[in-house]
Amino acid sequence: MNEEIDLIIEETEDRMTKALEHLEHELARLRAGRSNPALLDGITIDYYGVHSPLAQVSNINTPDPKTILIQPWEKNMLGTIEKAIMAANIGLTPVNNGEVIRINIPPLTEERRHQLVKQVRNEGETAKISIRNARKWANDELKRLLKEGLPEDLEKDAVEKVQEITTSFNNKVEKVMTVKEKDVMTV
Repeated sequence: MNEEIDLIIEETEDRMTKALEHLEHELARLRAGRSNPALLDGITIDYYGVHSPLAQVSNINTPDPKTILIQPWEKNMLGTIEKAIMAANIGLTPVNNGEVIRINIPPLTEERRHQLVKQVRNEGETAKISIRNARKWANDELKRLLKEGLPEDLEKDAVEKVQEITTSFNNKVEKVMTVKEKDVMTV
């Protein structure tokens, strides 16, 4: 029975970790007024008949806080990359100079900053819901074990442990959100 409790707690932590990682991934894609190659994540281009992520067909870097520079491995891909960025509709305009593609990151307006903070909070709330769902799953599994003969004190201890883990992950989500909100609101 103790092994089953350990497995349930381990699975719960895995689920909560995935929720936190998903939140961090989603927030990395939010534009905070600074250049970040993660803004281009999710953009794929047709590379000789294969849909490939932009990062696999070019070198992407940020020479300064307001610019993203894309240098394709092959110059004939410049037009394709430029079209893919426009089609991605991420609100950024690529500039092709025949050698590299430069994307200038415009400063965020106050209104846009507040919209982004709302988006950060929505993503954070989604992560917290996932964490609560993981807790509910764990508690349901523990109740099932209780019906199958698990001693009540062991079940109670396990439920407390699950709650401690839940509180810990909720605190981590809050920290991640606070850092991103501060980042978004910094001019």
